[in-house]
Amino acid sequence: MEPENDTQVYKIFLLGISEDSSLQPFLFGLFLFMYLVTVLGNLVIILVTISDSHLHTPMYFFLSNLSFADISFTSTSIPKMLMNIQIQSKVITFEGCITQVYFFTLFGVLDSLLLTVMAYDRFVAICHPLHYVVIMNLRLCGLLVLGSWVTAALYSLLQSLMTLRLSFCTDLKIPHFLCESNQLILLACSDTFANAIVMYFAVVLLGGGPFVGILYSYVKIVSSIHKISSAQGRYKAFSTCTSHLSVVFLFYFTILGVYFSSYVSENSQSTAGASVMYSVVTPMLNPFIYSLRNKDIMGVLRRLFS
Repeated sequence: MEPENDTQVYKIFLLGISEDSSLQPFLFGLFLFMYLVTVLGNLVIILVTISDSHLHTPMYFFLSNLSFADISFTSTSIPKMLMNIQIQSKVITFEGCITQVYFFTLFGVLDSLLLTVMAYDRFVAICHPLHYVVIMNLRLCGLLVLGSWVTAALYSLLQSLMTLRLSFCTDLKIPHFLCESNQLILLACSDTFANAIVMYFAVVLLGGGPFVGILYSYVKIVSSIHKISSAQGRYKAFSTCTSHLSVVFLFYFTILGVYFSSYVSENSQSTAGASVMYSVVTPMLNPFIYSLRNKDIMGVLRRLFS
């Protein structure tokens, strides 16, 4: 006989990165600093791309959406973590936990899809420069972003509904600073086969698919750049991709690092610490990568602050 779904009866505890009480003030200050830098940095990118008409291009339209997704991505977990440290409580309601699962999945998948869209934009710009304006028209750009949002929203809804059907037999102690569906699956006492199938399918389709698309785009880009006769022309063409390529490497390799560490290390909280890289550090660094390595954005910033 299957256990009934009594998830609302039991408490959920987010154990965080460390249970050492002496480290909590340091963690509070560190994560508050990183969160503020993330929000302010990405907000600057959004405001700069909106305020300057020269930046009303597909690339910066996608970048502003990525910045919004990064702000939302960190806002899903860090404010709750900071509040828990401040009030010295690790409890999160079941509704709050499912809400975190939904929005964390939504903006994580959205990041991946937007990076793929941006890779396609660079592919068209370098491999088909004469047709770029025609291909990357306003309608297509809108559809690409809308498609990314809808896909991410539908999958996160599916993931949340699949999580809701799980049953739990005791209080949940999650060795993490946020609720993730894979953590809830591990703690469930009901059948999790369907949840695992959905998760693995999503990893292949929504994780591997975008990565393959990005890889294919850059293979074509490198091939096109190699055909450019002048060294200056090759440098100029490749320099338009360096910021995006840096963010892609940072995003995917930190995720791979987290999942690799989860298999190698038996300490779940060390995995939680590693996940800070893709859920907090990467969104924080993205604005610096795109601004410091981008002459257009740096030019607008200089004009604004001069």
